[in-house]
Amino acid sequence: MVTENGFLSTGIDSVVKTVGVPKGSFYHYFTNKEAFGLAVLAAYKRYFAQKLDKHLLNTALPPLARIDDFVLSAGLGMARFNFTRGCLVGNLLQESPLLPDTFADVLKATLFDWQTRIVRCLQEAIDKDEIKDMRPACELAITFWTGWEGAVMRAKLFRSTEPLDDFWAFFKRALQPNI
Repeated sequence: MVTENGFLSTGIDSVVKTVGVPKGSFYHYFTNKEAFGLAVLAAYKRYFAQKLDKHLLNTALPPLARIDDFVLSAGLGMARFNFTRGCLVGNLLQESPLLPDTFADVLKATLFDWQTRIVRCLQEAIDKDEIKDMRPACELAITFWTGWEGAVMRAKLFRSTEPLDDFWAFFKRALQPNI
């Protein structure tokens, strides 16, 4: 629900109705909507870390092909839900000025975690001479995630994987400035 409607637009009543539990049960587990949102974000962070590791740590593929695999998988996942769902973190980033302050630190830590995971893959690509770009892998990772979140938003808007594919194709070309 939160990936489709946003956190601020998702009411507790609709959550308990969807999962089929009494409202009192919600408050047994969560003190308030903020606690619920932080729990959802923590679960998503774990889920997405596993998704990234599945692709980025697959040493059967060269490093950039692992990112290709992630991009393909993400696009298929969005298409499976008719582009109504995007990235929970991206959605929350858009809502962040209106969210409780506790969300900002968790969102920053989540982005840093993702950056760290892709840095390893990009550094391996640099070490294996797949990347000709002279910028540090950490800078490339920040640029990747900044562009990726924008591509995810556009994919939702246009209901197409094309923005994801276009972003990744552009990013890969940018890694090869001498070619």
